[in-house]
Amino acid sequence: MIICHCQHITDHDIHAAINWMRASDDKTIITPGKVYRALGKAADCGGCMPLFLSTMRSNDNTEVPMQLRNLKPAATQEEANERRQESY
Repeated sequence: MIICHCQHITDHDIHAAINWMRASDDKTIITPGKVYRALGKAADCGGCMPLFLSTMRSNDNTEVPMQLRNLKPAATQEEANERRQESY
């Protein structure tokens, strides 16, 4: 199925790029930009992005590696309020 008409990218191209990236580095975080670069292309109009992302999410190899999950500590309420005082 054609995903991007501007750049002539198919779902097979996206899955092949994701599988290639995961095989070459199992700890990488796969982003749409990396997929475009692996295909030697760039996003043009952006109209395909929802379908592009949906196709990426359907691939089992796009998960964040276990070693990279939960690296950022949970934000406390104070940090969530950006340290603003209650009285303005």
